[in-house]
Amino acid sequence: MLGGIFHVAHVVLAGIWLGGLVFTTAVVSPAFRAMKWSEAERVAVRSAVGRQYARVGSVNLVLVALFAVLDGAFGSSGARFYAEYALLLLLFGLAAVHGAYFGRRLAELARAGREASSEEARTLAERRRSLQRVSLRVSYLNLLVSAAVMVLAIGTRAG
Repeated sequence: MLGGIFHVAHVVLAGIWLGGLVFTTAVVSPAFRAMKWSEAERVAVRSAVGRQYARVGSVNLVLVALFAVLDGAFGSSGARFYAEYALLLLLFGLAAVHGAYFGRRLAELARAGREASSEEARTLAERRRSLQRVSLRVSYLNLLVSAAVMVLAIGTRAG
């Protein structure tokens, strides 16, 4: 019974994590691109949303990991759980890098661009766009790994 409760919590929390990523990727990001803001304003708003999302998302990701461990301890642990644990460690790393490096660096470049001369502002804008492309790839990798975690979470009781 307790193992079943841990499994359901594990799956629901993994679904909430994945749902949050899908929502930000499919809804929030396109909405920001559609806004008639300057790049600097868009980056500032995205940075503020990112900081708030990090607070909520970090708690959720810790709970996913906790309930994955409990699900494995009270259920049938095995290769699927170890694969999920490895992917969860990767997710923690991706989330940390995305927020701590990309988020901060993009905000710094946007701030510097507002205060720079026009030539320097163009150079900073290109650096920011280049970094945004890398950040987007990291986001897609995060989404892919999160989907794999979800599949593994669901499949842990089935196998």
